[in-house]
Amino acid sequence: MAFKSGFATVIGRPNVGKSTLINTIIGEKIAITSPKPQTTRNKIQSIYTAEEGQVIFVDTPGIHKAKNKLDEYMLEQVFKSLEGIDLVIILLDATSPFGHGDEYILQHSKAQGLPFLLVLNKIDSLSNKMLASRITHYEEKTGREIIPISAKKKRNLNTLFEEIFKLLPEGPQYYPEDMITDQIEQFIIAEMIREKIFYLTREEIPYGVAVKIEEMTERNNGMIYIRAYIYVEKKSHKGIIIGKNGLMLKKIGQKARKDVEKLLQTEVYLDLWVKVLKDWRDKPELVKRMGYKE
Repeated sequence: MAFKSGFATVIGRPNVGKSTLINTIIGEKIAITSPKPQTTRNKIQSIYTAEEGQVIFVDTPGIHKAKNKLDEYMLEQVFKSLEGIDLVIILLDATSPFGHGDEYILQHSKAQGLPFLLVLNKIDSLSNKMLASRITHYEEKTGREIIPISAKKKRNLNTLFEEIFKLLPEGPQYYPEDMITDQIEQFIIAEMIREKIFYLTREEIPYGVAVKIEEMTERNNGMIYIRAYIYVEKKSHKGIIIGKNGLMLKKIGQKARKDVEKLLQTEVYLDLWVKVLKDWRDKPELVKRMGYKE
């Protein structure tokens, strides 16, 4: 059987489960998730290798209306992710009907002339009767066959892979079979910290937060010391992240450290600091400084 390989971009509206799908496929937390939309900011490549071939999945930010320079960067990442791609996976949300955002993504993908799959996620949230109705609704709206899945419950992923490998070209193995991402550890660690902020803080806080790893060194006892700066846009946001008597920052650190230790397979000392960078999302030079650049 011929070995197939290629790059597959996963695109969709915010919060349809793109990062959850990729993490489930890879079997490791590479892309962060949260119940809030626009969690993913960067284009993240994750690598799946099987006997049939190798798929390099490109996770992207959700497509949304840009409100600041960071949003513009995120949308640019989405459209750049279509360059040099072999397959587009359009992820749809079974808990909501086909909408204007889905139509925009579908038409943009068609315009690229690339093969694409329409994948309906979160089917575990619907009854069988409601799901059948929703699949019919999406197929009527798109004129294409829908692949229903649950990324969270790992349902019907075999069917998804069958369809992916039907469309991918024959090709080489681009990465070693034990490699699951091209991202450096510092990036993943910073994202893990940002994920905990999404889960633990108020609605308005996460979107104005960036995390940078300033130091990562191994101590004599084998422990990894990591110093990270959490940047926020307002002084009031700094107070919320630190919390009363530093309790919120401690909670963020404790939860993030568990994920980081699992990633690094060793004990970690996570040293978190909070700094204010006023309205950094509206300033191109600060957006770049936070690591959001080509």
